Amino acid sequence: MSSCNSDSSCSSCGSQSSCDTDAQKQHTQAMLKARLSKIKYKIMVMSGKGGVGKSTVSVSLASALHALGFSVGILDADIHGPNIPKMFGMKQKGVTQDEDGLIPFEAVEGLKVMSVVFLVRDDDDAVIWRAPVKHGMIEQFVSDVNWGELDFLIIDLPPGTGDEPLSVAHIINGVDGAVIVTTPQEVALLDSRKSVTFARKLNIPILGIVENMSGMSCPHCGELVDLFKSGGGEKAAGEMGVNFLGRIPLDPMVVMQGDSGKPYVLEVTDTPTAAAFKAVAENVIGQTIKSEK
Repeated sequence: MSSCNSDSSCSSCGSQSSCDTDAQKQHTQAMLKARLSKIKYKIMVMSGKGGVGKSTVSVSLASALHALGFSVGILDADIHGPNIPKMFGMKQKGVTQDEDGLIPFEAVEGLKVMSVVFLVRDDDDAVIWRAPVKHGMIEQFVSDVNWGELDFLIIDLPPGTGDEPLSVAHIINGVDGAVIVTTPQEVALLDSRKSVTFARKLNIPILGIVENMSGMSCPHCGELVDLFKSGGGEKAAGEMGVNFLGRIPLDPMVVMQGDSGKPYVLEVTDTPTAAAFKAVAENVIGQTIKSEK
């Protein structure tokens, strides 16, 4: 491939498109570096399979960190099944921009969100994209969005170890940690172990495993009922040599608050479930901010 120099313009050397592409790549890389330099900790939230409450944990972790006084953003990288705006009760459409880039919406003051939901006309529209387009969208969500100064950027990923997690790991060269969500069921635990392996192969620090839907307190008698067993996440963490971040009980109020767009952690503070979410956030803080001091 020929290249341009001061003696030959792109129009005469025939490499206009190549030069434009190279310049765009350089600009994107510069913007990525600039944006990421203002974000202290980039945390991926992963799950080996769907249905384990990964997005609920992402929203709850971000909300708990925000409640503890940190500046937080959530990048909804689940392109085909984006749920973060719904769980915050956000109905905005159309992203605006200024001279500093695209402007993320705020779920609450100081908690920023960016999602493909804001870009589609109808929430029922299916996003039918192949890997390169998804990669480009995630790259834009980092490089073009004016996240500003953040303590934490929580990245909610789709289940599995495919395109989106790989894109995030590539785009954010230096992810600060992965939080892996599972339920106590054997099928979920098997897949969560694959997420641990994924993170290790890409040299992403593993902050630990969260065991979600771990038992339920009977609303009538208070007895703990193990609907999906319990303890499996902690056992898997021990066997894989990673931290166990805590158990989150199965609580109907978490579901209702998420459906109503009012995250549980921002509304409820005096229950075992709220305490469990707070403990997970404090565990993450202990491995990031406190470990730096």
